[in-house]
Amino acid sequence: MGTEVTSAAAEIGEPLLPSPGAAAAAAEEEEIPPWREQITIRGLVVSAMLGTLFCVITHKLNLTVGIIPSLNVAAGLLGFFLVKSWTGFVERIGFVTKPFTKQENTVIQTCVVACYGLAFSGGFGSYMLSMDQRTYELIGPDYPGNRAEDVKNPSLGWMIGFMFVVSFLGLFSLVALRKVMVIDYKLTYPSGTATALLINSFHTNTGAELARKQVHCLGKYLSISFLWSCFKWFFSGVGDSCGFDNFPTLGLEAFKNTFYFDFSPTYLGCGLICPHIVNCSVLLGAIISWGILWPFITARAGDWYPDNLGSNDFRGLYGYKVFIAISLILGDGLYNLIKIILITGKEVMNARSKQDALPIVATSAKAEESSDQLPNEEKLRNEIFVKDSIPSWLAASGYVALAAISTATIPTIFPQVKWYLVLACYVVAPALAFCNSYGTGLTDWNLASTYGKIGLFIFASLVGKNGGVIAGLAACGVMMSIVSTAADLMQDFKTGYLTFSSPRSMFVSQLAGTALGCLIAPLTFWLFWTAFDIGAPDGVYKAPYAVIYREMAILGIEGFSALPKHCLAICAGFFVAALAVNLLRDVAPKNVSKFIPIPMAVAIPFYIGAYFAIDMFVGTVILFMWERVNPKEADEYAGAVASGLICGDGIWTVPSAILSIFRINPPICMYFAPSVSR
Repeated sequence: MGTEVTSAAAEIGEPLLPSPGAAAAAAEEEEIPPWREQITIRGLVVSAMLGTLFCVITHKLNLTVGIIPSLNVAAGLLGFFLVKSWTGFVERIGFVTKPFTKQENTVIQTCVVACYGLAFSGGFGSYMLSMDQRTYELIGPDYPGNRAEDVKNPSLGWMIGFMFVVSFLGLFSLVALRKVMVIDYKLTYPSGTATALLINSFHTNTGAELARKQVHCLGKYLSISFLWSCFKWFFSGVGDSCGFDNFPTLGLEAFKNTFYFDFSPTYLGCGLICPHIVNCSVLLGAIISWGILWPFITARAGDWYPDNLGSNDFRGLYGYKVFIAISLILGDGLYNLIKIILITGKEVMNARSKQDALPIVATSAKAEESSDQLPNEEKLRNEIFVKDSIPSWLAASGYVALAAISTATIPTIFPQVKWYLVLACYVVAPALAFCNSYGTGLTDWNLASTYGKIGLFIFASLVGKNGGVIAGLAACGVMMSIVSTAADLMQDFKTGYLTFSSPRSMFVSQLAGTALGCLIAPLTFWLFWTAFDIGAPDGVYKAPYAVIYREMAILGIEGFSALPKHCLAICAGFFVAALAVNLLRDVAPKNVSKFIPIPMAVAIPFYIGAYFAIDMFVGTVILFMWERVNPKEADEYAGAVASGLICGDGIWTVPSAILSIFRINPPICMYFAPSVSR
């Protein structure tokens, strides 16, 4: 798993925000359906369709670069588009359908997010794939701590079983605290707020015209992206060096160091939807690593490390790439984890004496009106949110029962993990889930992968050399699943709160989406696994985090003795640099800190390459120019354009995989080589 990049981002701004009092007036005019009527058959069908699409997109991103943009807004937009298209068609042929409400739209969005979230937290590109034979061979059988016994290849049976026994616990761990997090603490959950504002705009007369134009824009760029991806396929030939994905746009010398634009709609869309600072941080990381650091270290082959090693040998340049990336990721993650724990502890202590002392983070000038300005709206929202409560006894008993089932089941899937270690995970998990959910509400950053890495190191060291690698990776999966699902649940509760949706319907839709995800996420991953050469270092689907996670597990039990010369010192320097940069971001004035790079984003191209950073930077430059030329239009349509580009490319992955399964190869190989002087 990589870094899930969220931002309130789809950058919902003024045109989509309700005027003061509009939400309350609209709520009084419309009849809010009972919670059971907010969940519909058509909604579940649409959720399954979109969940499948978004799982494919998430897998593709996980297996290529590891950056997962927030797709909450896209889920709300596409859910609106599909149901509106269906109801319009049915009405044209003479049938009467139920009105499509914003509550149903919210339930669909919630179900889709719960489904595709498991493709993210399920570890199909990280801890789960780290266990397979390919990753073991990439690291090498001679590498200390990398044992042939610590291999478990992907299989639909155990993957689906593992997903079912670990994925539901996060939903029950914090559901009893929904009122505290959303109403009492007034946490913002920026992506959830942005999605709610978008859905509200779709279902008001004033927003109907804008919604129609946004949907049309999304469909247009989805079609362009799909057709372009289809066109590219014809030139991609057989092998890894053909096609537009290997186009030396900046020259052959730059191409050798992975600096080229590869014409990817997905990465271009990520550049449009991710904040500017994320895209610039990724490009900075590419320049530091592939432009400066790797050429510098390569020139010292034969001194710092043997010069006859393979490209994937950890005793050479490959070891520097992986462990320097790990040091940056851990430095950034640990800093933010400690910061969030301290903030949480401080604010919980303050809450005992004065509830109003808790911070309220604003994402937009009008995103959250204060209760004194809109007492009726606030009162109505609170009433609806509290009315259909989920009993605390149900949440507690559900968590205990699921934990008991999981504690008994996981050791049968992973014999290296003893039952008492699984039980220990579930004892501490609710506290960590609270910290992650609180931090997500404040910052919009889901740090599930950081919690997972901490679990990985602790359990790998506890179990030791005899099975510690698999035990650490499995514990990482358990921890990641709980804390990620809990944060997603609270994010969606915030969306439901702002759209007057029942928390009970939201919780049921989360359960339905999680059940769908437990099936769809492994099945769509299996499509990739069957059709493509997953994990090939020179292929399209490198699965970069698979090697990184296995190396972290080995590191947990073996130590640093096998690393090349000066690698540990350089890693320590980058780890300290990550801490220092984060500290600087926190203490610097806001007008300065917004220009300071994010270490987690800087680390990503260190291992993967610079090509996707070029694509994302092109996307952010397009958005920057768009915002300068026509800020209103950019605010309204950038999210739709980005979603269309990402979804169109993601849809093409399915027919591409089917063609690969049937061994139908592209007819043309477009290849570039230096001209021969005569």
